[in-house]
Amino acid sequence: MAHLPEYTPVLIVGAGISGLGAAAHLKAQCPGRDFCVIDSKTDLGGTWLTHRYPGVRSDSDLYTYGYRFKPWRGKPIAEGPLIMNYLRDMSVEHHLGPHLFFGWQLTEASWCSTSALWRVRLTEVESGQQRTLSCQFLWMCQGYYRHDTPNLPDFPGRESFKGPIIHPQDWPDDLELKGKRVIVIGSGATAATLIPNIADDCEQVTMLQRSPAYFYVGGNRNELAEQLDALDIPPEWTHEITRRQLLKDQQALHQVANEYPEVVAEELINGVQAILGEDFDVDSHFRPAYRPWQQRIAYLPDGDLFHAIARGDVNVVTAHIDRFEANGIRTTEGNLIPADIVISATGFQLSVMGDVAFDVDGVPVDFGQCHTYLGIMISDVPNMAAMFGYLRTSWTMRVDLVSDFVCRLLNTLEEDGLSWCMPSPPEAETIADARPWIAAEDFSPGYLRKSIHKMPKQGSDLPWINLTDYYVEREVLPTIDLKDGALLFGGSR
Repeated sequence: MAHLPEYTPVLIVGAGISGLGAAAHLKAQCPGRDFCVIDSKTDLGGTWLTHRYPGVRSDSDLYTYGYRFKPWRGKPIAEGPLIMNYLRDMSVEHHLGPHLFFGWQLTEASWCSTSALWRVRLTEVESGQQRTLSCQFLWMCQGYYRHDTPNLPDFPGRESFKGPIIHPQDWPDDLELKGKRVIVIGSGATAATLIPNIADDCEQVTMLQRSPAYFYVGGNRNELAEQLDALDIPPEWTHEITRRQLLKDQQALHQVANEYPEVVAEELINGVQAILGEDFDVDSHFRPAYRPWQQRIAYLPDGDLFHAIARGDVNVVTAHIDRFEANGIRTTEGNLIPADIVISATGFQLSVMGDVAFDVDGVPVDFGQCHTYLGIMISDVPNMAAMFGYLRTSWTMRVDLVSDFVCRLLNTLEEDGLSWCMPSPPEAETIADARPWIAAEDFSPGYLRKSIHKMPKQGSDLPWINLTDYYVEREVLPTIDLKDGALLFGGSR
């Protein structure tokens, strides 16, 4: 294995779907520019390496979750191991291996204006050894949540529970579920994925949710892709055509959800009722209080969760937790739900810029007081970009677009013989009432609400906004004028 160098022109942080995509684009669009990709884990994969609970899978289709340059072959909703294979194959095809360095955690990043370089402090996870590395450009692709510290609420009385309490993010390899009574706390994609994949082994599974979520219910197939494959259309064409059709359909759905949320809500809930039957109280357990797409909607292939409920393998309880007891969980209504094992599918803890301590010329960076530039760069922070994917459209759609933008920016620096660039908003923009990174009325999952104050603020006009909409951004990012004055350029090479 190659040794991590002391200097690299570009340092990519994270070897998950964002970092690997960034690396592949960088190699293709900035030929000859060297780079390194570091990751604290022992292998590539990011989310798909961290999450190993039964049935782990994508909650959106792989034609849009996959890269535009790497055709997806298989069912639209894919299990974690298949996605890992996809990422490994892409890494091999693009010869990323020599650029990947595992087991290194980035803890500090300091920009020096005199040298026009980032000096970053790294810790070797296995040994604790620390070292420094310099780079011209820092590209943060580490994801949006803490892989090592899941969101596990401090439930009252949890220490009195006699069985294990597990978060899916820390799934143990030796967990024995056979014949056990299991409570899964949560109503999101993780709970909905996990529950039908353990229901057959357990004596009983109870889905305990504080409030319901929306789900898509449909088959795990794409008829258009199947038709194109049957015609021996090249995989690259099938991937792109299917991708475009799905994006068009998703755009139409988003528009209808905004204009007629009640109609979309009824369509989603009717799909659930059709499986559970007319006698099931869907309104109590699967009618959310928010409008569709105010939180992410997971796709349930073949409605597997609801079929498990309909068979009687899974109970649904919608209630608040009062406390844990030795043999289960008691709700605020006073009911005891018996359990041998509790699985807390209670989401993530948001990680802002990988929880790295940043400073510029010795002055600490408080990202919550900064402004975003296109949701990619940060005001008054030189030579740094961050990858934060879409929350409605597949995450990876933004990986492709942001990578195009960053590569164009790097090539501009190279062509002009300059060493740095930095977003610098006008004074009026910083004085004006700043808006949060994402407005609560637009998108409001719990992990985002709790930490939104740590994220950069938005202004009122381009480029000082975080678009979050693929259908707008695909037109804006390729055409944004890098030299309109919003970015300052300087230095010489």
